[in-house]
Amino acid sequence: MENQKTNNPLQPVSTKRYFTIGEVGELCGVKPHVLRYWEQEFAQLKPVKRRGNRRYYQHQEIALIRRIKELLYDHGFTINGARNHLEQAENRTIVTNGNGTTPLLFAPDLSHIRREISSIVSQLRA
Repeated sequence: MENQKTNNPLQPVSTKRYFTIGEVGELCGVKPHVLRYWEQEFAQLKPVKRRGNRRYYQHQEIALIRRIKELLYDHGFTINGARNHLEQAENRTIVTNGNGTTPLLFAPDLSHIRREISSIVSQLRA
């Protein structure tokens, strides 16, 4: 696979609940056939399938796809390496709501969210 950097900023995700594979491809900068392949390779990526086996993605899948793309294209991970990295991230310490009972986010996901927010703020200022 070609090692290409993802320098162009990603589009912000709208507030709608479900997205088609074409919409997700545009939002994430990945072609639909790549998304279908990643579904086979990453157990965490499970879009809802409806009539005619059509895929519908939600916000958490879009965030995961962006993370997979970052690992593969920006950090040079192999598919196996990215899969292992994501599996290890699931097993890491969880940030809680203060009383230690309700998990809010996995700690590794916070830096990715900060970068996305910074990107959005930069776009708004421009």
